[in-house]
Amino acid sequence: MAELYRNDPALALEVINRILEDDDQSELLTVLGQMTQAFGGVQAVAEHANLNPTQLYRTLSPKGNPALSTLTAVLKAMGMRLSVQPLNPLSPA
Repeated sequence: MAELYRNDPALALEVINRILEDDDQSELLTVLGQMTQAFGGVQAVAEHANLNPTQLYRTLSPKGNPALSTLTAVLKAMGMRLSVQPLNPLSPA
């Protein structure tokens, strides 16, 4: 999967957005771990995110529970960011 994400960044964005819609944290951590490999591995991503590699490895483990600041730093290191969208389109007033 790492190679697939490396070769198709748009796919990576699509997968992450689908997972966020489903609110599946364990799946999100799995995909982020795979994407970490696509972006040079834990050491490289941790360095770009200004995180401790051991902390990042633990964060991306199945029992990880990343803080928002860690999640945003990891995504930024991969050239992505979180955004907020309404659940339902807003109707005109």
